[in-house]
Amino acid sequence: MASVSFRDVHKTYGGKVKVIHGITFDIQDGEFVVLVGPSGCGKSTLLRMLAGLEEITGGDVIIDGKVVNELESKDRDIAMVFQSYALYPHMTVRENMGFSLRLRDADKAETARRVSDAARILNLDALLDRYPRELSGGQRQRVAMGRAIVRDPKVFLFDEPLSNLDAKLRVAMRAEIKALHQRLKTTTVYVTHDQIEAMTMADRIVVMHDGIIEQIGTPLELFDQPGNLFVAQFIGSPAMNVFEGTVADGAVAALGHAWPLLTGLAAAAGQRVHYGIRPTDLRLARDGEPGIPAEVVVIEPTGAETELLLKIGEQNLTVVVHGRVSCAPGDTVRLNMDARSAHVFDASSGQRLLIA
Repeated sequence: MASVSFRDVHKTYGGKVKVIHGITFDIQDGEFVVLVGPSGCGKSTLLRMLAGLEEITGGDVIIDGKVVNELESKDRDIAMVFQSYALYPHMTVRENMGFSLRLRDADKAETARRVSDAARILNLDALLDRYPRELSGGQRQRVAMGRAIVRDPKVFLFDEPLSNLDAKLRVAMRAEIKALHQRLKTTTVYVTHDQIEAMTMADRIVVMHDGIIEQIGTPLELFDQPGNLFVAQFIGSPAMNVFEGTVADGAVAALGHAWPLLTGLAAAAGQRVHYGIRPTDLRLARDGEPGIPAEVVVIEPTGAETELLLKIGEQNLTVVVHGRVSCAPGDTVRLNMDARSAHVFDASSGQRLLIA
């Protein structure tokens, strides 16, 4: 195991196209950190620089206290699992898993032991003599993980390893990877554009956008206290409802109604803000209870919960309620919420407004 550090890391292609803009953060020994963000934000490029597959334009990448900028990938003591599995089709599962050790002229008995141990951890014992073409997508991904495990590296790197799997298998593999980390305790850096993967797997999440870090925190820190509008809208599923308004009389005037503000929030009268509320924090008013009127557009029952698409004026809002609802499209419902659930961001900077 090892710690990983990025110190003012830059990446430029052709001397003109900048994709990483001075990133600095630390990953602790044994930590599971997920780099998440939309396509093109630079997360895979950052991972590839850590792996030694991309040159570093500026700054330092440090593994276990040692600057590795000039080290070849094979000398960094890392193991990477790719989206495409990258298995050799002419080799059996056993041969694929032990190939890296064979390249190092490792002892055959030791190689066999490591392959056997990894196969047992990943439930691949019965598949060791099969070829990749005889495996399902999930089995191939487990073989790719096994190949990484047998190397016993200081750091595991995962580059969107579940993207090629169907939805049900993705959920199962998420749990397998998390359980594997809890068992091995190896420092892990995992890249994904799927914020649900990030939320369910990470010890800490690094949210990236346009080559910079927007926020770093635990999954619940990012969910409960997003530092800016980008993080607020990116983290959480369904996405946070956000609309513009103006601070007035201890509330936010928006969509023709007054939305509650927490007392003591650092917001000046007349200030333009973005007002955010998560779908699970909006509540349908009971009969006779006052609330903000909204038109029902779409009802999506999922069993234990029901997701509603509502409209206030031209603004769409999503509400998630437990259980079933009795309304129908075209009906008018009323919404209530607690001021403590509101997320308020300055309209010009996008930064979260805090209690003064």
